[in-house]
Amino acid sequence: MTTSMTQLGMDAPMTMRTRHDDRDLHARSLAARTAVSLEELNERASLLTRVDRKYVLTPAVADAFVAALPASARVLEIDGRRAFRYTSTYFDTAGLDAFLATARRRPRRGKVRTRTYLNSGDAFLEVKTRRKGSTVKSRIPWMGERIDRDAAGFVAQALAEGGVQLDSSLLPALRVDYLRSTILLPDAGARVTIDSDLTYRLPGQDATWHVNGLVIVETKSAGMSSPADQLLWRLGHRPAGISKYATGLATPRPELPRNRWHRLLQTPPFRTAA
Repeated sequence: MTTSMTQLGMDAPMTMRTRHDDRDLHARSLAARTAVSLEELNERASLLTRVDRKYVLTPAVADAFVAALPASARVLEIDGRRAFRYTSTYFDTAGLDAFLATARRRPRRGKVRTRTYLNSGDAFLEVKTRRKGSTVKSRIPWMGERIDRDAAGFVAQALAEGGVQLDSSLLPALRVDYLRSTILLPDAGARVTIDSDLTYRLPGQDATWHVNGLVIVETKSAGMSSPADQLLWRLGHRPAGISKYATGLATPRPELPRNRWHRLLQTPPFRTAA
C-alpha cells in the first residue's frame, strides 16, 4: 500500500511549530480525559502479545485524534503526570542484522533494547519479536549498560521462542529519547501510545538528531482493529511502516538501506533533523 503525504499528516508546514508547542497540544487534549492507573492499565490491556499499528501524524492532527476518541478512553496518570520521558537503547550485531531484517521486511525479526522510564527510574531489558503479523514482548528488570552473560541468556531464549536468529554479541546501536502518553480503550481492551519530541543519538557521539513536528501514534490490540484504528481510517490515515529504531538509525546514517522509509525520510521533520 502506498501512503500519501496527506495520509501521513505531513502536508501542513512543519517549521512553524516548536517542541514546546507540541507538548502543550498534548497536555490540552489529554487533560480532559479521565485518568487510569498503571495497575488498571496493565490489568485490562497488558497486551504483551499483540498487533501493533503505527501512524505518523502532525501534532495538530494527533491532538484532534485524541479529542475524537470515545468518551470512555482514559489516560495513564502517575503522580499527577500524563506524559513521561523514555530512553531506549537498541542493541544490534556488528553487521546490523536486526536493522536489515526490518529494512528488508523479513517475516520473522526481532529487536533488543533497554528501556528506562526517566520519571520513575525503572529500567528493563526487552526483546520484541514479530511473527505472522503479531508482536511478542518479553522483558526483565535491568541495571547496567551492556548485555552481560545472564542477560544474554534471556535475550537468546526470547529470540529463539520467536523464531529469530541474531548473533549473541550485541552492541549498542542507537539511543532514542521521547515523550510518551498512553491511552486505555477499556471497551476494546486496547491501548494507544502517543510519542513526540523524538531525539536520536549514535553510541559514542555527542551529536543528536531532533525530529520536530512529528507524532507517532501506535495502536495495540489483541488482533482486530481497535476503535482508535477505525477512527484514524475514517480520518484518512493509514498505518505507516515506521520503526523508531530502524528509521532512527537511517536518519544519521544515509549509507544504510532506506528504501522502505524513503518518502518519510524526505519529509521536513526528518530532512531537517539536526
